[in-house]
Amino acid sequence: MSLIAIVDIAHPDLALTPTIRACPDVSIEVVSHSTTDPETGMFFFLVEGADETFDDHLERDHTVAEWSLVDDLGSSRLYRLQHTEGTKLVSPKTTELGGLLLRAESNDRGWTVRLHLPDREELATLWEYCEREDISFELYRMFRRDEWSEGISPELTDEQRVALVTAYEEGYFEEPRETSLEELADVLDISPTAVGGRIRRGTGQLVSTTLLEE
Repeated sequence: MSLIAIVDIAHPDLALTPTIRACPDVSIEVVSHSTTDPETGMFFFLVEGADETFDDHLERDHTVAEWSLVDDLGSSRLYRLQHTEGTKLVSPKTTELGGLLLRAESNDRGWTVRLHLPDREELATLWEYCEREDISFELYRMFRRDEWSEGISPELTDEQRVALVTAYEEGYFEEPRETSLEELADVLDISPTAVGGRIRRGTGQLVSTTLLEE
């Protein structure tokens, strides 16, 4: 029996934390499959809402040894990064415990991560590891895998869920629309680009987990 845990983690030396805290309107998401090659030490991140100063913050980030812009898609960018030796990461410990980092998205203080772990014992071990490393570890939700209906569960982050619900309540999906991305940005206190990205990714995830056949 396995479980899914949604956890907020924070520490000044966690990957990209200085950049995250310097750019609160920017949304950063780990491209998870890129972390499966331990030999390269390279990680990929999808960034939305970045302005012209974002690269300067990367240059000053003490958790970043080197970085490169892989692709600029206008509203979003794909970066490849290598972390410095002192950077704190939870993904290696999660893997060591037989788990998997399913998703990681930035929040105001650090990261919101969705973890797949074998059972509560491994979750407790990961919590103890974070405590020893002085990493803040706040468990928000936990699901047993066998409790999911037909194995289907929308993989929404908390930020995507809030953005979608707020957009619905404010009439963003009405015809004609009763609000705009700019107005939603004021309500959520983030940039319009970040709002649009969360709505788009959240909607895509809902479609893929509820409408498409496996």
